[in-house]
Amino acid sequence: MALPHNLLIVDDQAGVRRFLSEAFAEEGYNVETASSGTEAVKKASAKLPSLILLDVKMPGMSGLETLEGLRRIAPDIPVVMMTAYGELDIIAEAKKRGVKCYINKPFDLNEVRYLVRGLIAEEDLKKEMKKDIG
Repeated sequence: MALPHNLLIVDDQAGVRRFLSEAFAEEGYNVETASSGTEAVKKASAKLPSLILLDVKMPGMSGLETLEGLRRIAPDIPVVMMTAYGELDIIAEAKKRGVKCYINKPFDLNEVRYLVRGLIAEEDLKKEMKKDIG
């Protein structure tokens, strides 16, 4: 994995942001956090992340609204939706909008790490293939 990769963690719960931020920083990622959709869009505009972990339920701008804003800035960046609810309709809509996967809260940190590593490796491979092609 070509480090450092930039992760953006978007969740209105400070504990979740801190937990994920510390876990991924320990692995050598550059981690940005945002507590709202508005803040997430601003941060992604300033510095494009390699991957975004995005909470579904947030006050103000919802996860889907945030996803829309992020897609305008970075249409191809992998997004993992995080949900504490069984909101299958929201997840189905998120998948239509290009979200590859989602995780349920509470989540297993090792599973999240594995998922993030896999998605970033996939993106790195795509970039390498584009370079090789031309």
